Amino acid sequence: MKFGLIGHPIAHSLSPALFKAGYDGRYPYDLIETPDFEEAYQIFLNEYDGINVTAPFKELAVQKADILSEECRIIGATNLLVKTTEGIKAYNSDYLGVRLWLSGAVQGLESVLPPWPQGAGPTKWEGFFPTPEPHRKARVLIVGIGGAGKAAAAAAESLGMETILMNRTIYSEYIKPLSHFREEFRKADIVIYNLPIRIAELDSLTAEDFCPGKPKYILEANYRNPSFDKSLIKKMKATNPGLSYTEGRTWLLLQAVTGYELFTGEKPDLDRMTASL
Repeated sequence: MKFGLIGHPIAHSLSPALFKAGYDGRYPYDLIETPDFEEAYQIFLNEYDGINVTAPFKELAVQKADILSEECRIIGATNLLVKTTEGIKAYNSDYLGVRLWLSGAVQGLESVLPPWPQGAGPTKWEGFFPTPEPHRKARVLIVGIGGAGKAAAAAAESLGMETILMNRTIYSEYIKPLSHFREEFRKADIVIYNLPIRIAELDSLTAEDFCPGKPKYILEANYRNPSFDKSLIKKMKATNPGLSYTEGRTWLLLQAVTGYELFTGEKPDLDRMTASL
């Protein structure tokens, strides 16, 4: 079996290291980097059993699938295509990964995962994760609704959470502008930040916005250049010790664990994958 990743640019991707660690190098995993989606897709058809899909191809890739998982039908995007005897099936492990994280966050508004402060990693995760069940309502702010943001919004809604959408571009009445960021950040129990850049509104946050005395959970998608830097995290935690920040590597790891099993039918080695990050 042979697997890979399509997207552009992807030279920085941690996916090959995660896959190698997960299966101890037993299966090849390549970067298929080209700005031309049709070229990348044809390479997949000719040479690979399954591929991960990243920006800017997630919405194009879902249109190629013969079979859509339920989350792909809802989101309209895929980050994983796999060949089956019935045709090419699309999944969205961004959705599956963030749904696991959300489920844990709401259980106390207490995580099923060990704390993972920026720059560190958990020492051990026991086994794999159960299918999350719907929880009590929590207010979730989704900042940035590209491919990852749509997956996060669908995951939150699947767990019965109140979901607030916010984006730089407003193309629907259901999307709030960034000018409402501070107000919505303060009211949210959970914030999922998907923008690739740091917005100026982050610098306007005050102690009141960090909700001292209340649990608050933040997940950021960007693991290369996080907008929640060490100084902001320190500021938030000094005001509210109950605030939890989860960096993008955790989401990356969760979507990899769920996605790689869909590729191979085998559970990857979670401890090795954790250590590789």
